[in-house]
Amino acid sequence: MVEVLLVVLAVVVIGGIWFVAMRNGLVRLNVRVDEAWSDITVQLKRRADLIPNLIEAVKGYAKHEQQVFENVTKARAATISGAALADPAQAAEAENMLQGALKSLFAVAEAYPALQASQNFLSLQAELSDTEDKIMAARRFYNGGVRELNTKILVWPNSFFAKGLGFVERAFYEVADLAAIQNAPQVKF
Repeated sequence: MVEVLLVVLAVVVIGGIWFVAMRNGLVRLNVRVDEAWSDITVQLKRRADLIPNLIEAVKGYAKHEQQVFENVTKARAATISGAALADPAQAAEAENMLQGALKSLFAVAEAYPALQASQNFLSLQAELSDTEDKIMAARRFYNGGVRELNTKILVWPNSFFAKGLGFVERAFYEVADLAAIQNAPQVKF
């Protein structure tokens, strides 16, 4: 009888240790994914802050391209809207819109050799390219965290407890037009 009680007690203790470890692991992964999403939003905000300066640099040379400037401004606003900063799917949609608008802006810039030689424009372009690289790295880090979290939620026996504890699968940051964002926008001289 004592042996059975000790075995039951050992099973309960081991089960309790496993449960605490599983929950703590899920909490750590959830925090890591939140941190990674925060990194993406910081870089998106940095890029959004650069875009008005870039527009002003181009405006001085291409005053008649008002529609291009309006499209870039609308796309920029979409990327920093509350909805886009809260949801990976909406962020990806806004990302596609901004990439298209930036391509138009850089196409306009190509028509003005003096603009292409402007140190201010070149500096802004380099900062934008650097920011695009940081966004890409932040997306990879976020998606890696989401993969780990989703895997931990879905594996057996965690799947029995994770959803009951409030842990849900997270969405990957996926862009519909991957070719449009694989490389940072560039101006050809």
